[in-house]
Amino acid sequence: MKSLVDHLSQYAAYHRDPRNIASHFIGIPMIVVAVAVLLSRPAWPVAGLMLSPALLLALFAAVYYLRLELRLGLLMSVLMGLSAWAGQALAQQSTLVWLASGVGMFVVGWVIQFVGHYYEGRKPAFVDDVSGLIIGPLFVVAELAFLLGLRHDLKQQIEARAGGVRANPKRAAI
Repeated sequence: MKSLVDHLSQYAAYHRDPRNIASHFIGIPMIVVAVAVLLSRPAWPVAGLMLSPALLLALFAAVYYLRLELRLGLLMSVLMGLSAWAGQALAQQSTLVWLASGVGMFVVGWVIQFVGHYYEGRKPAFVDDVSGLIIGPLFVVAELAFLLGLRHDLKQQIEARAGGVRANPKRAAI
């Protein structure tokens, strides 16, 4: 299994423009919650929990993140749990509200992502490696940690492989 640094470095190589990174702070959480919403139906009561494809995916993702690294894995597990909870809450609404919120967040989230990649001048990471779909949320959390002055060691390792974030990004062609 690839290491945390391997995964984040590979993903970061597609995300060196600060506008693209900023777009991921909005787009990726929207997509994660949207997937949780859309996969929260059907759900079956099992041992006091509503078992749904969304909950199973959140559990799988949590285990995956924990295997990569304990500290970020714990935070990601909490975030995946919150996403599954939000998904379940919206799935209990009318079919119109459930679908409109899930599909709406999914589409808007991806539009924001593609705008960011327009500025980056590079296709999204998952086009070359589907693991980018599960690493994207982890990348956002890691970048937030870096902005807060945390995990400097991890940031240095990633930037040694992927390069630093561009200080003066090019203007986008209009």
